[in-house]
Amino acid sequence: MADLIADPFRAARLVLHLRQEGITDGGVLKAMETIDRGAFVYTPGLEKLAFEDCVLPIPCGQIVPRPAVTGQLLQALQIKQMREARILLIGVGSGYTAALAAQLGADVFAMDRFRRLCDAARRRMLDLGLGNVAVRHGDGLTGWPERGPYDRILLTGAVDEVPDVLLQQLAKGAVLIAPLQTADSQVLLRMGADGTQQRLAIAHPLPALVEGRSRAL
Repeated sequence: MADLIADPFRAARLVLHLRQEGITDGGVLKAMETIDRGAFVYTPGLEKLAFEDCVLPIPCGQIVPRPAVTGQLLQALQIKQMREARILLIGVGSGYTAALAAQLGADVFAMDRFRRLCDAARRRMLDLGLGNVAVRHGDGLTGWPERGPYDRILLTGAVDEVPDVLLQQLAKGAVLIAPLQTADSQVLLRMGADGTQQRLAIAHPLPALVEGRSRAL
């Protein structure tokens, strides 16, 4: 677990910035202050940018989003309101968001369409001692029904509409969070299993999620 611990001075500066961006959830701030984003960087030399509010590239044409956006996604989950939570994470990417959710005490079931990212995320979770994260290679937009139902479902990329098959995997009283692409902007949609909806601001737009499982990577 030692590799998870962040540089305290740079982490404190990041937390200050996150507060300015509207991240007030104490659990989320603590997780992002503790976990070193640099542990999820693929390209040597980019670790120095880990605590800057910038996008970082990873393989398969994917990204690690800006910390402010990651914080908004996690804050919208409201994990602190639950003693235990089962989370379906669509788009594992580098594994950073999954690690943060696991640090918050959730059991995380993460999916990605790229096998290379899934394999790397599994190794990273093992190296970091995070035993409450399971990773599956597959089409995240169809979900992982065998492990459901879920208390929270989080999409880490944008969609034009939320697939019904994901809503069907929500437990009673559960919530789905998704960046929603509208005609002229992107918002953060918080949708309850009962059909209630709330639209929140998102600091920076996220790339679109692509359906299907990649066969090449």
